[in-house]
Amino acid sequence: MIHTIIFDIGNVLIGFDWGEYIYDLFDDKDTCAKVRDALFGSDFWNELDRGVLSREEMLNGFCKRAPGYENEIQIAFDSVGAALSSREYTIPLIQELKERGYCVLYLSNYSRHVMNANPDILSFIKDMDGGVFSCDVKLIKPDPEIFKVICDKYSLDPKECVFIDDNAANISAASEFGMKTVRFKDYDSAYKNLNKILTYN
Repeated sequence: MIHTIIFDIGNVLIGFDWGEYIYDLFDDKDTCAKVRDALFGSDFWNELDRGVLSREEMLNGFCKRAPGYENEIQIAFDSVGAALSSREYTIPLIQELKERGYCVLYLSNYSRHVMNANPDILSFIKDMDGGVFSCDVKLIKPDPEIFKVICDKYSLDPKECVFIDDNAANISAASEFGMKTVRFKDYDSAYKNLNKILTYN
């Protein structure tokens, strides 16, 4: 029987449009493309979520990807909170699932820098039963160890959990770990697929 629903945060419970906000910062399209690719065009952003490098180390890593755009990269890095947006279904969904008797947790690749850039966007966290941020445990999805961390922290049986994420690799890792999964593409289909699992498990 399913007892726990575990949510990813970015592009599931909140919007994270990491490309478009840059076009609001700079007029030149080539500059926007260079800055966007420097920040988000490689796996180096994952090290920010992992929480093991300093701000200076992160900025140096990003700037090496686009020499000559150091100032623009720093502006975009410091403005990343503008890439985040609330989703109107988030709190009602959390509340509904809790009223139905489920434990509702989060498991998110999320950096301290992004938290500080827009702390209000995570206001729904208080409505949840807890969770794990990657930056706090120095692990990122899809590393199976991070699934072990949340299960150990809350004494969870993976077979009694549903994990919801927009990233295919994370979904695959959770499934291999033993959790039921829902790949988030849009709210309506995710809600429908979640309820199918809850009905038959």
